[in-house]
Amino acid sequence: MSKAVFEPARVCDAQRVTSEPVTPAEPGAAPDLVELAKIVARQRAELDRLRDQAAMSAVVERAKGAVMALTGCSADAADERLLQRAKAARHTLLEECWITLGSLAPTAPGPGEAAEPLGTDTPCFGSDVLPETAAPDDVAVALARLGQALVRVMTPHDLARCLLEHLAPDMAADAIMIYARRPDGGLGLIGHAGIDDQLAAQWSQVPPLSGIPALDALRRGEPCWLEDVATHERRELLIGDPPERWRSRAWLPVPAAGPAHVCIGVLRGRAGSFTDRDQAHLRGVTGLCAGRLRAFDAPPERTGDATTDAVQALFDALPIAAMLLTPLRDASGDPEDFRVEAATTRAGDLLGRAGEELAGRRLLEFRPALTEEPLWQGCLRTLTTGEPYESEPFAHEEVVAGIAALSTYSARVARLDDALVVSWIRHGSSDRQEQRLADLQRLGNLGWANWNLATQEASWSTQVFAIFSRDPAHGPVRLTALPELALPEDAPALTRAVRALLQEGRAFDLPFRVRTSGGIRHLRLVAEAVADMHGTPVEVHGVVQDMTARRRAELALVESEQAILTQHDVLQAERTLASRLQQALLPLANRPVHLAGLRVEVAYLPAQSGVHVGGDWFSAVELPDGDALLVVGDVAGHGVDAVATMAQLRFTAKGMVITGSSLTGALARLNTLLLHSRDSHATATMVLARYEHRQRRLVWAQAGHPPPLLLRDGEVRYLDRPKGMLLGATATPVFEEAECRLLPGDRLVLFTDGLVEHPPESIDRGLERLADAVAAPHAEGPGSLGQLLARMLPDERRDDVCVVDVRVPRMREV
Repeated sequence: MSKAVFEPARVCDAQRVTSEPVTPAEPGAAPDLVELAKIVARQRAELDRLRDQAAMSAVVERAKGAVMALTGCSADAADERLLQRAKAARHTLLEECWITLGSLAPTAPGPGEAAEPLGTDTPCFGSDVLPETAAPDDVAVALARLGQALVRVMTPHDLARCLLEHLAPDMAADAIMIYARRPDGGLGLIGHAGIDDQLAAQWSQVPPLSGIPALDALRRGEPCWLEDVATHERRELLIGDPPERWRSRAWLPVPAAGPAHVCIGVLRGRAGSFTDRDQAHLRGVTGLCAGRLRAFDAPPERTGDATTDAVQALFDALPIAAMLLTPLRDASGDPEDFRVEAATTRAGDLLGRAGEELAGRRLLEFRPALTEEPLWQGCLRTLTTGEPYESEPFAHEEVVAGIAALSTYSARVARLDDALVVSWIRHGSSDRQEQRLADLQRLGNLGWANWNLATQEASWSTQVFAIFSRDPAHGPVRLTALPELALPEDAPALTRAVRALLQEGRAFDLPFRVRTSGGIRHLRLVAEAVADMHGTPVEVHGVVQDMTARRRAELALVESEQAILTQHDVLQAERTLASRLQQALLPLANRPVHLAGLRVEVAYLPAQSGVHVGGDWFSAVELPDGDALLVVGDVAGHGVDAVATMAQLRFTAKGMVITGSSLTGALARLNTLLLHSRDSHATATMVLARYEHRQRRLVWAQAGHPPPLLLRDGEVRYLDRPKGMLLGATATPVFEEAECRLLPGDRLVLFTDGLVEHPPESIDRGLERLADAVAAPHAEGPGSLGQLLARMLPDERRDDVCVVDVRVPRMREV
């Protein structure tokens, strides 16, 4: 297997930044914002690429420096040695550098000892300290991808998130926890991903007890594979609440030159073993993480001078939730985190870290999700501009005397030199009521108004000014002048209502319209008067509501209903006309008819759903030579056009056969007729059959239509269809004839698809049911066609049904 080796000296050019010329817009033309956005996106991608290359180069240079310091070799020799190690271990150069940084023992040669010459086997570093296991190709590719992603990791929490993104798709990891050994022998949670802050706070400190897999893995220096949580739960203390939340987990110590001090946990919600491939993958992951953990830049230590103690003492005396933050900046000078210099006890409660010492810790260490919240952006903005920031009110659950209660807070940020003061202000009940009232007015698009009749003073809420599109600087309108804002058609009614309210104290609820900059608005004013002890109105309270959206919806509904009624009347008239045309064109006999020695019964049933009449038709006529013509057909579509096309095809087909045309010739001419008709898109299907009574021979052809069903001696079958194409589909159709000799007692059923097609049932199932119904006992007696239709058709027919039932009488029936 060959893998590309990253060589920063050959691919990293910090001075090379791609850019593309922007063609200036013509005078008067708007700039092409899409193209500008694409250019900005490409430049940002190029900038990210250059940053990654610079970070990779820094990792490589740090690893080279470590090798040089340990072995005393030159820079070129260290570079060559890293390349050789990477090639031998089938790593990328970046992977080898991470492993080297994580496994080097920082020991210098003793007095009188020479530095190790290049090429010897000691001291071991890099791949030498890892087990010689050949990772599968896909694992090697995944590890190379992880090595590149680690250059963007800046904190242990970032590392946990990076590992979760890397391992979730590969081995269904659901959570990552990173623990470091504390001086007392216990564990401290330094990074996590996939778990909530409450669980992280609960398991942030693990005491030095026996039977804890994470601690056991560190003590033994070997991974601990927990693949059956039910078995391990009986003898070990499992992290989690409840423990069965993760039914399989692995704890792996991070490789180090001495005893391991960091353990990485991979937790999965599904049960199952970690395969050999999974284990090799995770061992490779911890080897890379060792270098990343060692390469983390330690934040500046918090000095414990008198000033710091005084600040913390001041914060301890504050009765509010507050923190003093100083920024921690990256190499480019941008703030990447904040260190808590001082904090009150209430601040820990609000951040979900009750009882913890916050001072001296990174802000993102105990609240990594803060970067996704508005407060983080507010801190960055205040640090940059110096302008104070105040957040929107938010709810926070507090437990007082064992009872949970919701309180409303707002966060405020102010800059103090190069530091930030963050405080949380708890809103009182009056503040909450005011906020609720404002929310109610905004969500209901309504507002309140008061008019003092004694002092002639008026007051409106902010929402009323917005409803009337009136500038608050102009003040509210007097009650008697309110009708002047209404449209002329609505002003008289509003004037009468206001007069009755002022003179008689009669409350009113009145709709009216006003003209605003946004157009006509439909408003509703509800007002009542407050009287003095003599019954004289002295004050008026009112509520104004914007009903524009509701009124528009009502008008649209009325218009829609009127349009539906009009369309229904038109369609009903069309149905009536089409039905009358169809009745005139398809007269139904009240009893069976005898044609050419056959007993023929026909049925036509129009659709019951919808308002259209379809184009199904039949013909059963005796020809001049004594033979019989039997036809069923179906024109696509409904309505008058379908009925007209049906009549044209019905009479034309009968005329052509009577005048001597063959069945296939008649179908070909009918196809041409449809192609050149007024509606050139009309199509139709049909079965055209001629019964020769002397030979009892049935000759038939079809155009895209279901075949007739034959019943003989209790057995049913569909006749084999000859070739035939849908009428009106192509100018070069192909039609063929087929023949069948009928015997006494035979029954032949010709039908349209409305008899067998009933969605969601498939048409194949409908054909099977028709065959079963025709073959059923008592299906040949008097009235059997009616019984067949009752058995086949649903309660509501969606399509027309046309059936021609042909019987060949037995000898005794003739």
